[in-house]
Amino acid sequence: MLDELVPFSKANPDGHTLSILLISAFRVPHMQRVSWDPSKELTYVIGLARGTLGVVVKSDSPFKTIGDLIAYAKANPGSLKYGAYLRGTSPHLAMEELGIKTGARLLHVPGSYEELSRALVRGQILAMSEGPTWAPQVDSGAFRLLVTFGEQRSRWNAPTARELGFDVLSYSPLGIVAPKGMNSKATKILHDAFNRVLDDPEYAAFLKEREMADWYKSSEDYAEWAVDQFKFQEKLIERTIGLGRGG
Repeated sequence: MLDELVPFSKANPDGHTLSILLISAFRVPHMQRVSWDPSKELTYVIGLARGTLGVVVKSDSPFKTIGDLIAYAKANPGSLKYGAYLRGTSPHLAMEELGIKTGARLLHVPGSYEELSRALVRGQILAMSEGPTWAPQVDSGAFRLLVTFGEQRSRWNAPTARELGFDVLSYSPLGIVAPKGMNSKATKILHDAFNRVLDDPEYAAFLKEREMADWYKSSEDYAEWAVDQFKFQEKLIERTIGLGRGG
């Protein structure tokens, strides 16, 4: 998607070319040299849903709470290895920000979910920060969910970072965008069509099955959010992994 954003943004804005937009589109321009600004080069149609991010440990881990994990990390600087996908992804940045705001030194181990879940079971890492790919293991009792990074508790009722006093908010929003320059009439037609689906019970079941929550934003609100998010991601990258714009 990211490699194709420039040609996509310059496609015919006739309403027949659409894409799902991921949060990484707002982050990559602050991590490497690119020629596009997602807040200016797309037509924002509608915000749809957001995914849950959280930290899990093995069920027999001595860490019963995220506070236990932070306390261990502070008492043993640099020895707490946690798994998260690639550097600069939402699960990684959420943990880095948690470390910064608590004074805990955490050691990131990158990998796929399959690699990291095996490493967690084997004790090669002590925690894992990921999206709800851990849901089956949490449901089965193999993993314990310590905290989530959203605004509200998930169905597992683990506390959010914010309610525990850690000012970390992170989730994976999804929305529909079109190429730059689509007229307001076409944008409204598309917005209204997608909006009708949001009330469909099948859509609600779809979100629940994938551990996602409603994240509706009108075309106007979504476009305003994009401008704010692009600025927010720049500051997030700078304070967590120390990269200025363009790498």
